[in-house]
Amino acid sequence: MANYYRITAYHPAEDLSVIADSNGKFEKLWEFSAYMVSKGFKVIAVSREENFLEGDMPKIGIDTDKITIQAYAKGKPNENGSKTTVGDKSYRIK
Repeated sequence: MANYYRITAYHPAEDLSVIADSNGKFEKLWEFSAYMVSKGFKVIAVSREENFLEGDMPKIGIDTDKITIQAYAKGKPNENGSKTTVGDKSYRIK
């Protein structure tokens, strides 16, 4: 069974935010977080599939080789209560 995770992260050196999904590449959520940190990102929010609503980003299919960048934008992500927005894409935490 695949492990579906979503991370919102900010790269201070590039002033860039992303919402990234992984469906099967990482066995544990902390492995996905560690991968993003190794690329220079500061992890802002982490979620398992059962903890977030899709918002305006459909879930990705199983892919054990890649992560998928669902959204990106200059600047920090916008967090407003349970809603996280990067660029023109957003999702909610349950």
